[in-house]
Amino acid sequence: MTTERVATVVGDLVNRINDAIAKHEVTYDEYRAAVNYLIRVGEAGEWPLFTDVFFEHTVEQLNQGEGGTIMGPYYVPDAPWLERPYVLPMREDEKGDPLILSGTVRSTSGDPIPGAVLDMWQADADTNYSNIQQEPPPFNLRGKMTTDENGEFEVRTIVPPYYHLPRGGPMEELLKAAGWHDFRPGHLHFIVSADGYTPLTTQLYFEGDRYLDSDVASAVKPELILTLREHDSPEEMDARGMTKPFFTTSHEFRLKPAG
Repeated sequence: MTTERVATVVGDLVNRINDAIAKHEVTYDEYRAAVNYLIRVGEAGEWPLFTDVFFEHTVEQLNQGEGGTIMGPYYVPDAPWLERPYVLPMREDEKGDPLILSGTVRSTSGDPIPGAVLDMWQADADTNYSNIQQEPPPFNLRGKMTTDENGEFEVRTIVPPYYHLPRGGPMEELLKAAGWHDFRPGHLHFIVSADGYTPLTTQLYFEGDRYLDSDVASAVKPELILTLREHDSPEEMDARGMTKPFFTTSHEFRLKPAG
């Protein structure tokens, strides 16, 4: 960023905060409480959570547009490359309803993109993210895969649960003080990329989730909400090598040309 850009953006932010302080006649006690709160956010290591929940959705709307949404604070680089048939790494006794997600990666003009990379991650059935919380093994439910010659892919995972933000810290304290809930709808994370195209960061959600309309992170978009189809007949389970009922759904990702 240039000096001019920093002065413009930071100056505007400072002015808007000062305007809000004046508008709401903030007292010295309230000001000192706010300063102490911001210090505690840093001490608790919750700045990534704070900024992603309250501000990332606006940055995303300016920079990605349709089909994209926030990354969130739980991305981890260097997830393992998967081999077909794709199954996200998981424990032998992984809890949760099995899910088979299929789809296609296309350009915005509709052409399939062979060899596109999908970097995928999600929470487990207990709402924990591997490499973030201690419970799951490293890179559990995280992996990278590529589309085939037709730009298509299919991956097996579990239906992600809705979950609340980490509790016991200053973020929970603020949300409670404001009377806001701390839940996110269940979702799958993706970064989709290909040579010659702008990478797409997004999340996929599911019809019927109780928090679709009130996501604390304001990240849900209608085009990212999928319908789950349940398969519970013995014939369907045998055909897919499943020992219990499972769900299927699909999605088409669209990538913009780079530049």
